[in-house]
Amino acid sequence: MPLRRRLAFVAAAAVGVAIVLVAAICYFEVRHQLRGQVDDALTAQAAAVQQAGIRAIVSRDLPAIPPSAGGPAPYAQIVAADGAVEPVTGTNVTLPVTAMTTSVASGRAGKYLSDVEVGGSHLRLITVPVTLQLANGQTTTGAVELARPLGQVDSILSNLRLMLLILCAAGIALAAMLGRLAARRVLAPLGEVAQAAEHIGETEDLTTRIQVRADDEVGQLATRFNAMLDRLETSRAAVDESVRAQRQLVADASHELRTPVTSLRTNVEVLLQGGALTDEDRERLLSDVVEQSEELSALVGDLIELARGDQPIEAADDVRLDGIVEDAVDRARRNAPGIVFDTRLEPVVVDGVPERLSRAVNNLLDNAARHTYAGTTVEIRVDATGVRVRDHGAGVDPEDLPHVFDRFYRGVNARGRQGSGLGLAIVRQVAEQHGGSVMASNAPDGGAVFEILLPTTARAHSEPPPQPASAPA
Repeated sequence: MPLRRRLAFVAAAAVGVAIVLVAAICYFEVRHQLRGQVDDALTAQAAAVQQAGIRAIVSRDLPAIPPSAGGPAPYAQIVAADGAVEPVTGTNVTLPVTAMTTSVASGRAGKYLSDVEVGGSHLRLITVPVTLQLANGQTTTGAVELARPLGQVDSILSNLRLMLLILCAAGIALAAMLGRLAARRVLAPLGEVAQAAEHIGETEDLTTRIQVRADDEVGQLATRFNAMLDRLETSRAAVDESVRAQRQLVADASHELRTPVTSLRTNVEVLLQGGALTDEDRERLLSDVVEQSEELSALVGDLIELARGDQPIEAADDVRLDGIVEDAVDRARRNAPGIVFDTRLEPVVVDGVPERLSRAVNNLLDNAARHTYAGTTVEIRVDATGVRVRDHGAGVDPEDLPHVFDRFYRGVNARGRQGSGLGLAIVRQVAEQHGGSVMASNAPDGGAVFEILLPTTARAHSEPPPQPASAPA
Protein backbone atom coordinates (compact mmCIF):
# COMPACT_ATOMS: atom_id res chain seq x y z
CA MET A 1 0.00 0.00 0.00
CA PRO A 2 1.46 3.42 -0.91
CA LEU A 3 2.55 5.68 1.96
CA ARG A 4 0.04 8.35 0.92
CA ARG A 5 -2.84 5.88 1.17
CA ARG A 6 -1.58 4.54 4.49
CA LEU A 7 -1.43 8.06 5.95
CA ALA A 8 -4.96 8.78 4.70
CA PHE A 9 -6.16 5.50 6.22
CA VAL A 10 -4.49 6.27 9.56
CA ALA A 11 -5.96 9.79 9.60
CA ALA A 12 -9.44 8.47 8.78
CA ALA A 13 -9.14 5.74 11.41
CA ALA A 14 -7.98 8.19 14.09
CA VAL A 15 -10.75 10.68 13.31
CA GLY A 16 -13.27 7.84 13.03
CA VAL A 17 -12.36 6.50 16.47
CA ALA A 18 -12.62 9.99 17.92
CA ILE A 19 -16.02 10.63 16.29
CA VAL A 20 -17.37 7.23 17.40
CA LEU A 21 -16.24 7.87 20.97
CA VAL A 22 -17.82 11.32 21.01
CA ALA A 23 -21.03 9.99 19.43
CA ALA A 24 -21.20 7.14 21.96
CA ILE A 25 -20.69 9.53 24.86
CA CYS A 26 -23.36 11.89 23.50
CA TYR A 27 -25.83 9.06 22.91
CA PHE A 28 -25.47 7.51 26.37
CA GLU A 29 -25.60 10.93 28.04
CA VAL A 30 -28.85 11.82 26.24
CA ARG A 31 -30.26 8.36 27.00
CA HIS A 32 -29.30 8.77 30.65
CA GLN A 33 -30.96 12.19 30.82
CA LEU A 34 -34.19 11.12 29.08
CA ARG A 35 -34.64 7.92 31.05
CA GLY A 36 -33.59 9.73 34.19
CA GLN A 37 -36.50 12.12 33.78
CA VAL A 38 -38.89 9.17 33.54
CA ASP A 39 -37.29 7.51 36.57
CA ASP A 40 -37.50 10.75 38.56
CA ALA A 41 -41.23 11.09 37.80
CA LEU A 42 -41.90 7.47 38.79
CA THR A 43 -39.84 7.82 41.97
CA ALA A 44 -41.61 11.06 42.91
CA GLN A 45 -45.09 9.50 42.48
CA ALA A 46 -44.00 6.34 44.33
CA ALA A 47 -42.85 8.50 47.22
CA ALA A 48 -46.23 10.29 47.21
CA VAL A 49 -48.04 6.94 47.32
CA GLN A 50 -45.96 5.73 50.23
CA GLN A 51 -46.54 9.03 52.04
CA ALA A 52 -50.33 8.89 51.50
CA GLY A 53 -50.46 5.57 53.34
CA ILE A 54 -53.26 3.05 53.77
CA ARG A 55 -56.17 5.39 53.21
CA ALA A 56 -55.23 6.23 49.66
CA ILE A 57 -54.51 2.63 48.75
CA VAL A 58 -57.81 1.39 50.09
CA SER A 59 -59.61 3.96 47.98
CA ARG A 60 -57.62 2.76 44.96
CA ASP A 61 -57.21 6.35 43.95
CA LEU A 62 -53.48 6.84 44.10
CA PRO A 63 -52.07 10.33 44.70
CA ALA A 64 -50.61 12.04 41.64
CA ILE A 65 -47.75 14.50 41.16
CA PRO A 66 -48.04 17.88 39.41
CA PRO A 67 -47.40 18.16 35.66
CA SER A 68 -44.18 20.05 36.35
CA ALA A 69 -42.82 16.87 37.96
CA GLY A 70 -44.07 14.65 35.13
CA GLY A 71 -47.75 14.16 36.05
CA PRO A 72 -49.40 10.92 37.22
CA ALA A 73 -48.23 7.58 35.88
CA PRO A 74 -50.73 6.27 33.30
CA TYR A 75 -50.35 2.68 34.47
CA ALA A 76 -50.63 1.48 38.07
CA GLN A 77 -51.75 -1.52 40.11
CA ILE A 78 -51.64 -2.90 43.63
CA VAL A 79 -50.04 -6.28 44.31
CA ALA A 80 -50.72 -8.26 47.45
CA ALA A 81 -48.14 -10.40 49.22
CA ASP A 82 -49.60 -13.52 47.66
CA GLY A 83 -49.33 -12.02 44.16
CA ALA A 84 -52.97 -11.03 43.82
CA VAL A 85 -53.50 -7.93 41.72
CA GLU A 86 -55.90 -5.11 42.57
CA PRO A 87 -56.49 -2.59 39.78
CA VAL A 88 -56.23 1.11 40.44
CA THR A 89 -58.89 3.59 39.51
CA GLY A 90 -58.42 4.98 35.99
CA THR A 91 -56.11 2.25 34.66
CA ASN A 92 -57.09 -0.66 32.47
CA VAL A 93 -53.69 -2.30 31.83
CA THR A 94 -52.44 -5.20 33.87
CA LEU A 95 -48.74 -4.90 34.62
CA PRO A 96 -46.59 -8.02 34.88
CA VAL A 97 -46.02 -9.58 38.31
CA THR A 98 -42.68 -11.28 38.75
CA ALA A 99 -40.91 -13.01 41.59
CA MET A 100 -39.17 -9.72 42.35
CA THR A 101 -42.60 -8.05 42.58
CA THR A 102 -43.85 -10.60 45.14
CA SER A 103 -40.61 -10.20 47.07
CA VAL A 104 -41.26 -6.47 47.37
CA ALA A 105 -44.91 -7.08 48.25
CA SER A 106 -43.96 -9.55 50.97
CA GLY A 107 -41.43 -7.10 52.44
CA ARG A 108 -38.34 -9.10 51.50
CA ALA A 109 -37.05 -6.44 49.03
CA GLY A 110 -37.16 -2.71 48.55
CA LYS A 111 -38.20 -0.67 45.57
CA TYR A 112 -36.71 -1.38 42.19
CA LEU A 113 -36.94 -0.09 38.59
CA SER A 114 -37.17 -2.24 35.45
CA ASP A 115 -38.18 -2.20 31.78
CA VAL A 116 -41.20 -4.27 30.70
CA GLU A 117 -43.16 -4.95 27.53
CA VAL A 118 -46.94 -4.74 27.84
CA GLY A 119 -49.17 -5.09 24.82
CA GLY A 120 -46.33 -4.20 22.51
CA SER A 121 -45.49 -1.06 24.48
CA HIS A 122 -42.16 -0.43 26.14
CA LEU A 123 -42.75 0.69 29.73
CA ARG A 124 -40.59 1.84 32.60
CA LEU A 125 -41.84 0.19 35.81
CA ILE A 126 -41.20 1.01 39.46
CA THR A 127 -42.27 -1.28 42.29
CA VAL A 128 -42.40 0.06 45.87
CA PRO A 129 -43.53 -1.63 49.12
CA VAL A 130 -46.69 -0.33 50.86
CA THR A 131 -49.02 -1.33 53.74
CA LEU A 132 -52.45 -2.68 52.74
CA GLN A 133 -55.68 -2.83 54.81
CA LEU A 134 -57.71 -6.02 54.57
CA ALA A 135 -61.51 -6.24 54.59
CA ASN A 136 -61.54 -7.28 58.30
CA GLY A 137 -59.62 -4.13 59.16
CA GLN A 138 -56.25 -5.79 59.56
CA THR A 139 -53.10 -4.57 57.70
CA THR A 140 -50.63 -6.46 55.65
CA THR A 141 -47.71 -5.81 53.33
CA GLY A 142 -48.07 -5.25 49.62
CA ALA A 143 -46.65 -3.36 46.69
CA VAL A 144 -47.64 -0.71 44.23
CA GLU A 145 -46.48 -0.82 40.60
CA LEU A 146 -46.31 2.40 38.60
CA ALA A 147 -45.39 2.45 34.88
CA ARG A 148 -44.73 5.10 32.26
CA PRO A 149 -44.36 4.50 28.51
CA LEU A 150 -40.88 4.86 26.95
CA GLY A 151 -42.12 5.09 23.37
CA GLN A 152 -41.28 8.78 23.01
CA VAL A 153 -37.87 8.28 24.61
CA ASP A 154 -37.15 5.31 22.37
CA SER A 155 -38.18 7.33 19.30
CA ILE A 156 -35.88 10.18 20.24
CA LEU A 157 -33.03 7.77 20.89
CA SER A 158 -33.67 5.96 17.60
CA ASN A 159 -33.52 9.23 15.67
CA LEU A 160 -30.41 10.22 17.60
CA ARG A 161 -28.73 6.91 16.75
CA LEU A 162 -29.47 7.42 13.07
CA MET A 163 -28.14 10.98 13.13
CA LEU A 164 -25.00 9.94 14.99
CA LEU A 165 -24.45 7.04 12.57
CA ILE A 166 -24.75 9.41 9.59
CA LEU A 167 -22.46 11.88 11.36
CA CYS A 168 -19.85 9.19 12.01
CA ALA A 169 -19.94 7.96 8.42
CA ALA A 170 -19.72 11.50 7.04
CA GLY A 171 -16.95 12.42 9.46
CA ILE A 172 -14.88 9.36 8.58
CA ALA A 173 -15.37 9.99 4.85
CA LEU A 174 -14.42 13.65 5.26
CA ALA A 175 -11.42 12.69 7.38
CA ALA A 176 -10.28 10.21 4.72
CA MET A 177 -10.60 12.84 1.99
CA LEU A 178 -8.85 15.54 3.99
CA GLY A 179 -6.23 13.05 5.13
CA ARG A 180 -5.51 12.11 1.54
CA LEU A 181 -5.21 15.78 0.56
CA ALA A 182 -3.01 16.52 3.56
CA ALA A 183 -0.87 13.45 2.89
CA ARG A 184 -0.45 14.52 -0.73
CA ARG A 185 0.63 17.99 0.41
CA VAL A 186 2.92 16.75 3.18
CA LEU A 187 4.46 13.98 1.09
CA ALA A 188 5.01 16.12 -1.99
CA PRO A 189 8.66 16.82 -1.00
CA LEU A 190 9.15 13.07 -0.48
CA GLY A 191 7.82 12.53 -3.98
CA GLU A 192 10.33 15.08 -5.24
CA VAL A 193 13.09 13.22 -3.40
CA ALA A 194 11.98 9.95 -5.02
CA GLN A 195 11.80 11.58 -8.46
CA ALA A 196 15.21 13.17 -7.97
CA ALA A 197 16.71 9.84 -6.91
CA GLU A 198 15.12 8.11 -9.89
CA HIS A 199 16.36 10.86 -12.23
CA ILE A 200 19.88 10.59 -10.81
CA GLY A 201 19.80 6.81 -11.11
CA GLU A 202 18.78 7.02 -14.78
CA THR A 203 20.89 9.98 -15.92
CA GLU A 204 23.68 10.20 -13.27
CA ASP A 205 22.98 13.95 -13.21
CA LEU A 206 23.96 15.22 -9.75
CA THR A 207 22.96 18.85 -10.45
CA THR A 208 19.31 18.19 -9.56
CA ARG A 209 18.18 19.88 -6.35
CA ILE A 210 14.96 19.71 -4.31
CA GLN A 211 13.10 22.86 -3.33
CA VAL A 212 12.85 23.22 0.46
CA ARG A 213 9.29 24.34 1.19
CA ALA A 214 9.21 24.38 5.01
CA ASP A 215 11.48 24.03 8.00
CA ASP A 216 9.95 20.78 9.24
CA GLU A 217 11.09 17.15 9.21
CA VAL A 218 10.35 16.80 5.49
CA GLY A 219 12.11 20.10 4.79
CA GLN A 220 15.11 18.94 6.79
CA LEU A 221 15.12 15.72 4.76
CA ALA A 222 15.16 17.75 1.54
CA THR A 223 17.97 19.94 2.91
CA ARG A 224 20.06 16.91 3.85
CA PHE A 225 19.35 15.29 0.49
CA ASN A 226 20.56 18.44 -1.27
CA ALA A 227 23.66 18.50 0.94
CA MET A 228 24.31 14.85 0.09
CA LEU A 229 24.01 15.68 -3.61
CA ASP A 230 26.47 18.55 -3.13
CA ARG A 231 28.97 16.21 -1.52
CA LEU A 232 28.43 13.55 -4.18
CA GLU A 233 28.85 16.12 -6.94
CA THR A 234 32.03 17.43 -5.33
CA SER A 235 33.34 13.90 -4.80
CA ARG A 236 32.58 12.88 -8.37
CA ALA A 237 34.20 16.05 -9.68
CA ALA A 238 37.27 15.24 -7.59
CA VAL A 239 37.28 11.64 -8.85
CA ASP A 240 36.88 12.81 -12.43
CA GLU A 241 39.69 15.30 -11.97
CA SER A 242 41.85 12.60 -10.37
CA VAL A 243 41.17 10.21 -13.26
CA ARG A 244 41.89 12.97 -15.76
CA ALA A 245 45.11 13.85 -13.92
CA GLN A 246 46.16 10.20 -13.83
CA ARG A 247 45.52 9.79 -17.54
CA GLN A 248 47.43 12.98 -18.22
CA LEU A 249 50.25 11.74 -15.98
CA VAL A 250 50.42 8.43 -17.84
CA ALA A 251 50.39 10.22 -21.19
CA ASP A 252 53.07 12.71 -20.12
CA ALA A 253 55.15 9.99 -18.49
CA SER A 254 54.98 7.88 -21.63
CA HIS A 255 56.17 10.84 -23.66
CA GLU A 256 58.97 11.73 -21.26
CA LEU A 257 60.14 8.14 -20.84
CA ARG A 258 60.26 7.53 -24.58
CA THR A 259 63.29 9.78 -25.18
CA PRO A 260 65.69 8.42 -22.52
CA VAL A 261 64.59 4.82 -23.18
CA THR A 262 65.15 5.22 -26.94
CA SER A 263 68.54 6.86 -26.44
CA LEU A 264 69.57 4.22 -23.91
CA ARG A 265 68.53 1.38 -26.23
CA THR A 266 70.39 2.96 -29.15
CA ASN A 267 73.63 3.26 -27.16
CA VAL A 268 73.32 -0.31 -25.89
CA GLU A 269 72.74 -1.61 -29.42
CA VAL A 270 75.83 0.24 -30.64
CA LEU A 271 77.88 -1.25 -27.79
CA LEU A 272 76.57 -4.73 -28.54
CA GLN A 273 77.53 -4.47 -32.21
CA GLY A 274 81.10 -3.76 -31.22
CA GLY A 275 82.75 -3.24 -34.59
CA ALA A 276 85.51 -0.69 -34.95
CA LEU A 277 84.68 1.30 -31.80
CA THR A 278 87.68 2.89 -30.23
CA ASP A 279 88.24 2.79 -26.52
CA GLU A 280 87.40 6.47 -26.37
CA ASP A 281 84.07 5.97 -28.19
CA ARG A 282 83.22 2.98 -26.01
CA GLU A 283 84.00 4.96 -22.86
CA ARG A 284 81.84 7.86 -24.08
CA LEU A 285 78.92 5.52 -24.88
CA LEU A 286 79.19 3.85 -21.49
CA SER A 287 79.15 7.25 -19.79
CA ASP A 288 76.06 8.17 -21.79
CA VAL A 289 74.40 4.90 -20.74
CA VAL A 290 75.14 5.58 -17.07
CA GLU A 291 73.90 9.17 -17.35
CA GLN A 292 70.74 8.11 -19.16
CA SER A 293 70.11 5.36 -16.59
CA GLU A 294 70.42 7.88 -13.77
CA GLU A 295 68.09 10.27 -15.59
CA LEU A 296 65.60 7.44 -16.13
CA SER A 297 65.82 6.36 -12.47
CA ALA A 298 65.27 9.94 -11.33
CA LEU A 299 62.27 10.28 -13.63
CA VAL A 300 60.76 7.00 -12.45
CA GLY A 301 61.35 8.01 -8.82
CA ASP A 302 59.62 11.35 -9.37
CA LEU A 303 56.70 9.60 -11.06
CA ILE A 304 56.34 7.20 -8.15
CA GLU A 305 56.50 10.09 -5.69
CA LEU A 306 53.93 12.04 -7.68
CA ALA A 307 51.58 9.03 -7.90
CA ARG A 308 51.99 8.28 -4.19
CA GLY A 309 51.22 11.89 -3.37
CA ASP A 310 47.70 11.57 -4.84
CA GLN A 311 46.76 9.42 -1.85
CA PRO A 312 45.21 11.31 1.08
CA ILE A 313 47.21 11.84 4.26
CA GLU A 314 46.10 9.27 6.84
CA ALA A 315 48.39 9.93 9.81
CA ALA A 316 49.61 13.51 10.28
CA ASP A 317 51.71 14.72 13.21
CA ASP A 318 52.89 18.05 14.58
CA VAL A 319 56.09 18.66 12.60
CA ARG A 320 58.82 21.24 13.23
CA LEU A 321 58.88 22.99 9.86
CA ASP A 322 62.01 24.95 10.75
CA GLY A 323 63.76 21.69 11.67
CA ILE A 324 62.84 20.09 8.35
CA VAL A 325 64.12 23.12 6.43
CA GLU A 326 67.37 23.13 8.45
CA ASP A 327 68.02 19.47 7.55
CA ALA A 328 67.22 20.19 3.89
CA VAL A 329 69.67 23.13 3.88
CA ASP A 330 72.44 20.91 5.28
CA ARG A 331 71.82 18.47 2.42
CA ALA A 332 71.80 21.27 -0.15
CA ARG A 333 75.13 22.59 1.13
CA ARG A 334 76.70 19.19 0.60
CA ASN A 335 75.28 18.86 -2.92
CA ALA A 336 76.04 22.45 -3.99
CA PRO A 337 79.18 23.56 -2.13
CA GLY A 338 79.71 26.62 -4.33
CA ILE A 339 76.44 28.30 -3.29
CA VAL A 340 75.80 30.26 -0.11
CA PHE A 341 72.59 29.28 1.69
CA ASP A 342 71.43 32.07 3.99
CA THR A 343 68.71 30.96 6.46
CA ARG A 344 66.38 32.72 8.85
CA LEU A 345 64.18 30.13 10.50
CA GLU A 346 61.43 31.02 12.94
CA PRO A 347 60.11 28.25 15.22
CA VAL A 348 56.82 27.09 13.69
CA VAL A 349 54.86 23.82 13.66
CA VAL A 350 52.77 22.34 10.86
CA ASP A 351 50.40 19.39 10.95
CA GLY A 352 51.70 17.02 8.29
CA VAL A 353 53.94 14.18 7.14
CA PRO A 354 57.67 14.88 7.66
CA GLU A 355 58.88 12.81 4.69
CA ARG A 356 56.59 14.58 2.23
CA LEU A 357 57.39 18.05 3.56
CA SER A 358 61.11 17.26 3.43
CA ARG A 359 60.80 16.15 -0.21
CA ALA A 360 59.03 19.39 -1.15
CA VAL A 361 61.66 21.59 0.56
CA ASN A 362 64.52 19.58 -1.01
CA ASN A 363 62.97 20.06 -4.44
CA LEU A 364 62.75 23.81 -3.91
CA LEU A 365 66.40 24.00 -2.82
CA ASP A 366 67.56 21.79 -5.72
CA ASN A 367 65.65 24.00 -8.13
CA ALA A 368 67.23 27.13 -6.67
CA ALA A 369 70.70 25.58 -6.81
CA ARG A 370 70.27 24.65 -10.48
CA HIS A 371 69.19 28.17 -11.47
CA THR A 372 71.70 30.28 -9.58
CA TYR A 373 75.39 30.93 -10.09
CA ALA A 374 78.35 29.76 -8.03
CA GLY A 375 79.23 32.20 -5.28
CA THR A 376 75.74 33.72 -5.13
CA THR A 377 73.29 33.37 -2.27
CA VAL A 378 70.07 31.44 -1.90
CA GLU A 379 67.87 32.90 0.85
CA ILE A 380 65.62 30.60 2.86
CA ARG A 381 63.01 31.97 5.26
CA VAL A 382 60.59 30.12 7.54
CA ASP A 383 57.85 32.05 9.36
CA ALA A 384 54.16 31.77 10.21
CA THR A 385 53.23 31.78 6.50
CA GLY A 386 55.41 28.81 5.51
CA VAL A 387 58.68 28.51 3.54
CA ARG A 388 60.14 31.12 1.17
CA VAL A 389 63.16 30.38 -1.09
CA ARG A 390 64.79 33.08 -3.21
CA ASP A 391 67.70 32.63 -5.59
CA HIS A 392 69.77 35.25 -7.40
CA GLY A 393 69.73 33.65 -10.82
CA ALA A 394 68.15 34.74 -14.08
CA GLY A 395 64.61 34.45 -12.72
CA VAL A 396 61.60 32.92 -14.45
CA ASP A 397 60.33 34.07 -17.81
CA PRO A 398 57.00 35.91 -17.23
CA GLU A 399 55.25 33.59 -19.69
CA ASP A 400 56.42 30.58 -17.68
CA LEU A 401 55.32 31.81 -14.25
CA PRO A 402 51.71 30.45 -14.45
CA HIS A 403 53.01 27.00 -15.49
CA VAL A 404 56.16 26.36 -13.43
CA PHE A 405 54.28 24.01 -11.06
CA ASP A 406 52.68 21.98 -13.86
CA ARG A 407 53.80 18.40 -14.44
CA PHE A 408 56.64 17.98 -16.97
CA TYR A 409 56.68 21.70 -17.71
CA ARG A 410 60.12 23.08 -18.43
CA GLY A 411 60.47 26.80 -18.86
CA VAL A 412 62.70 28.69 -21.24
CA ASN A 413 65.50 29.01 -18.66
CA ALA A 414 65.27 25.32 -17.70
CA ARG A 415 65.54 23.80 -21.15
CA GLY A 416 68.80 22.09 -21.78
CA ARG A 417 69.37 21.45 -18.06
CA GLN A 418 69.04 18.13 -16.29
CA GLY A 419 65.67 17.51 -14.68
CA SER A 420 62.38 15.70 -15.16
CA GLY A 421 60.05 18.67 -14.86
CA LEU A 422 58.31 17.05 -11.89
CA GLY A 423 60.13 18.60 -8.94
CA LEU A 424 57.97 21.73 -8.63
CA ALA A 425 54.82 19.71 -9.40
CA ILE A 426 55.63 17.57 -6.35
CA VAL A 427 56.09 20.77 -4.32
CA ARG A 428 52.59 21.96 -5.24
CA GLN A 429 51.10 18.54 -4.57
CA VAL A 430 52.63 18.37 -1.08
CA ALA A 431 51.48 21.91 -0.26
CA GLU A 432 47.91 21.18 -1.32
CA GLN A 433 47.94 17.91 0.61
CA HIS A 434 48.75 19.88 3.75
CA GLY A 435 46.04 22.48 3.18
CA GLY A 436 48.37 25.06 1.64
CA SER A 437 49.38 26.47 -1.72
CA VAL A 438 52.44 27.56 -3.70
CA MET A 439 53.52 30.79 -5.35
CA ALA A 440 56.24 31.73 -7.84
CA SER A 441 57.39 35.24 -8.72
CA ASN A 442 60.43 37.26 -9.76
CA ALA A 443 62.20 39.47 -7.26
CA PRO A 444 62.44 43.17 -8.26
CA ASP A 445 66.27 43.11 -8.11
CA GLY A 446 66.63 39.77 -9.91
CA GLY A 447 66.19 36.11 -9.16
CA ALA A 448 63.15 33.95 -8.56
CA VAL A 449 61.07 33.57 -5.41
CA PHE A 450 59.23 30.32 -4.60
CA GLU A 451 56.92 30.02 -1.59
CA ILE A 452 55.14 27.16 0.14
CA LEU A 453 52.23 28.69 2.07
CA LEU A 454 51.12 26.40 4.91
CA PRO A 455 48.80 26.68 7.95
CA THR A 456 51.43 26.87 10.70
CA THR A 457 51.44 27.62 14.43
CA ALA A 458 54.15 29.34 16.45
CA ARG A 459 56.08 27.13 18.88
CA ALA A 460 55.88 27.63 22.62
CA HIS A 461 58.38 30.21 23.86
CA SER A 462 59.63 27.79 26.46
CA GLU A 463 61.20 25.61 23.75
CA PRO A 464 64.62 26.72 22.51
CA PRO A 465 64.43 27.77 18.84
CA PRO A 466 66.89 26.28 16.34
CA GLN A 467 70.03 28.28 15.73
CA PRO A 468 70.06 30.04 12.34
CA ALA A 469 72.87 29.13 9.98
CA SER A 470 74.22 31.36 7.24
CA ALA A 471 77.71 30.07 6.52
CA PRO A 472 78.36 28.29 3.22
CA ALA A 473 79.02 24.59 3.19
